[in-house]
Amino acid sequence: MCLMTLQAPAADVDRIMDGVVRITPLAMGRYDANAYQSGPGIERYRPLEGAAAGPEAALRKRPGTVELSFELPADQDLVERVIEAIFQLHSYQEPVIRIQTILASRSKGLDDGANPHRWWNTTGDWKKAAADTPPA
Repeated sequence: MCLMTLQAPAADVDRIMDGVVRITPLAMGRYDANAYQSGPGIERYRPLEGAAAGPEAALRKRPGTVELSFELPADQDLVERVIEAIFQLHSYQEPVIRIQTILASRSKGLDDGANPHRWWNTTGDWKKAAADTPPA
């Protein structure tokens, strides 16, 4: 498998991920659209000559930048199509995209419906629990 990681402003995430899943479902077992988004951080950079913003002397510090990661089959054509989509959908002139070859684990396919550690046998679905909690 390949692990693709990219940085983007939080406002770009849904647009980028919608484009990626139009190309590949990001499937893992009985789930699709699987990806991870970090909490916001600060991206640091300084535009040089030729940058769309023009050259600047001061370092920029952009808040609200997140990291996205998802797994893809190790298929060069697919990876190239996803990268091209990211370049078209990302707001940056030079998106930060990293690709690593990985070994990925998946479910063993066991019938573990009674496993006491599974979310459905403990506190339940986080989304349902959040919906049942009245707003503060």
